[in-house]
Amino acid sequence: MGKIKQPISETIIAVRGGGDLATGVIQKLVHAGFKVVILETAKPLAIRRTVALCSAIFQGTQQVEDLKAVLVSSVADCDTCWEDNQIPVLIDAEAKSLSELNPTVLVDAILAKKNKGTNKEMAPITIALGPGFTAPKDVNAVVETMRGHYLGRLYFDGSAIPNTGIPGEIGGKSAERVIHSPAFGKVQHIKKIGDVVKKGEILFYVGETAVKSPLDGVLRGMISDKVVCQEGLKCGDVDPRPVEQVDCYTISDKARALGGAVLEAVLWLGREKEKF
Repeated sequence: MGKIKQPISETIIAVRGGGDLATGVIQKLVHAGFKVVILETAKPLAIRRTVALCSAIFQGTQQVEDLKAVLVSSVADCDTCWEDNQIPVLIDAEAKSLSELNPTVLVDAILAKKNKGTNKEMAPITIALGPGFTAPKDVNAVVETMRGHYLGRLYFDGSAIPNTGIPGEIGGKSAERVIHSPAFGKVQHIKKIGDVVKKGEILFYVGETAVKSPLDGVLRGMISDKVVCQEGLKCGDVDPRPVEQVDCYTISDKARALGGAVLEAVLWLGREKEKF
């Protein structure tokens, strides 16, 4: 008889990070039938909060399309979430809960452009998104996150394209659409995600400093008002496209592409390692 394999429905995948791109990954894994748990920081810095499951950290729950994430206080609470078709979110930036979770797969979807401590010892199958990782040294597979021809490509031997520091182009705008904090301080919102804004209009404050829109467009992302912003931190994003072309409430094309790539890597490596 062959080796007994674990059913997908009983296979736990831990995802480090619950931002907007991670959410696209999580949706594909959940739809495929895996048990997914999100490991996040206590103060997520996600900008596109309306489509980021990590917003459950601040709100208790977060709904994105057909996914519902719920903040839980312990690994013991995860089973109840999975039974209710929900995704548990643990505050665990250092992934200390892995020994108790015992996941078959670990996905690093922090997208910090550098490795924040993920390694192959954390799970039988390890996958990481973006620059900062080399397969097979750090993880079993790396996923390309750069927009363009190679988006979603899997590297089983090698690394993703190095970070250029230049945001992807949307509506003909690149770096100019992204807002970085001009000061240190607590965030106070004036506008909300989805608002149509004009260049020079105040979007929010960081401490006493007003943060203004760099161009006309739709406020696509804005950092939570429950965090203290560091100077220089990415904290907002204005989409210059016509309002009818902007969707602030559903998973993006890039996030879905990355989700498909991660699911492919999970199934490929699961077959190769005879895990499920």
